[in-house]
Amino acid sequence: MAASALLLASCTSGSGGGAAANPTSSSATVSASQATTRAQEKKLTDQAQAALAAVHSGTMVEAGAERVTDGIHTEPTLSQGKTYKLNLVCIGSGNAQLTLTPASTGPKAEVPCDKSVVQQRLTAHKLPVRIDIDGVKGSTGVIAWQIDTV
Repeated sequence: MAASALLLASCTSGSGGGAAANPTSSSATVSASQATTRAQEKKLTDQAQAALAAVHSGTMVEAGAERVTDGIHTEPTLSQGKTYKLNLVCIGSGNAQLTLTPASTGPKAEVPCDKSVVQQRLTAHKLPVRIDIDGVKGSTGVIAWQIDTV
């Protein structure tokens, strides 16, 4: 049994080179990369939320921000027959696609990831209302959204 442990130790501690030779450098690089990505996402999120704050009107019903790659998928609490304003801003590169269900809630729309605010009127004819915003393949960045009463 002791010989097996010794044999195992000698096989794994050789000078094989590669990534296993210095595991701390690769994990440090990954950690630094993740920290940079988080900092960039926070900066983009702050910019997107500031853009939405500039066009805010009425009473906020619901809001949030997500990575473009994750998309937004929500069923907000809306009142049937009432009209709302959905404000969207995407900061990054590429585009996102807005889809509302049921379709009578509002038309589909393209959301460019160029810092411009896209506004969409929503009328809740049937409940529940579902909002889906999906990034087009290859798009990156952050999407922020806010629903206000009209």
